[in-house]
Amino acid sequence: MFFSRSRALVLLTCAALLVALILPTTNSAAQTRLKVVATFSILGDWIANVAGDKVDLKVLVGAGSDTHTYEPSPADSATLSEADLIFEIGAEFETWLDALVESSGTKAKRIVLTEGFELLPFEGHGHEHEGEDMHHGGEGDKEGEHEHGEFDPHIWHDVSLVMKMVERIRDALIEADSANAGSYTLQASLYIAELGLLDGEMLLAVDEIPEARRILITTHETFAYFGARYGFKVDSALGVTTEAADPSAGEIAELIERVKASGVPAIFADNVSNPRLMEQIAREAGVKLAPPLFTDALGEKGSDGETYVKMMRYNLRTIIEALK
Repeated sequence: MFFSRSRALVLLTCAALLVALILPTTNSAAQTRLKVVATFSILGDWIANVAGDKVDLKVLVGAGSDTHTYEPSPADSATLSEADLIFEIGAEFETWLDALVESSGTKAKRIVLTEGFELLPFEGHGHEHEGEDMHHGGEGDKEGEHEHGEFDPHIWHDVSLVMKMVERIRDALIEADSANAGSYTLQASLYIAELGLLDGEMLLAVDEIPEARRILITTHETFAYFGARYGFKVDSALGVTTEAADPSAGEIAELIERVKASGVPAIFADNVSNPRLMEQIAREAGVKLAPPLFTDALGEKGSDGETYVKMMRYNLRTIIEALK
């Protein structure tokens, strides 16, 4: 399905070995390592690829967990209070973060990775959801409502934009820890090269799907950047975020008709939402429900989505197999 990556991977491996040989060794026990916090798992993976063992990295919202519905714990407040840097996506993706930062009393510098990017607007931006069943079968939010920003924060589904965010991660780490600037620079270069290969691979692989079938009907609005970069029309069946209340019977009937009219052979659920409604829609529309995609979180260790690169390759492979 995908063109051979063996030669490129050999080159990357050789480069990594060269880095290990030319970088000065230090006594890590004698160093005070930078304390870095990432808000969620995908972002944590990017940082780990740039920082390696040069920082103490903690991730607040782990693999398989939904950042939209996350409720911080006292331990998270303690983690932030000790941090030197906090990396976040921004664009109101981590709606709970401002309050957590304030309660923690942290003096850490916050790096907002989407800052300055031309973000895509949400179609139904700035809305509030009210009611008790906000979490797709989970418990309702204690406040009973959620507010979402005007712009779509799910920027990581465009690999070319991730490459730019990795550069920001590199620069922030160098500014805070100039002693390890060489390591951050080289590791970032290797990772950006790997991401460049991934982006090119995805652009080519999409040709396996007939253009008329390049339609993604998904659980919530998370693939707009993916669609814009890789040539898909995106229909977010159940709303803007995973917090949206379950649709009414009339809305479900409308969704089923939309799926039938689209002519697609499959629709898609994701790894952070309850698939129940998508199963119903697929069954009544007479289409397949494809294996769940990784959207707002990495998969557990050992899964097809345990890293960002693996997650993106799995998603594209799953989309191609379901739609071609």
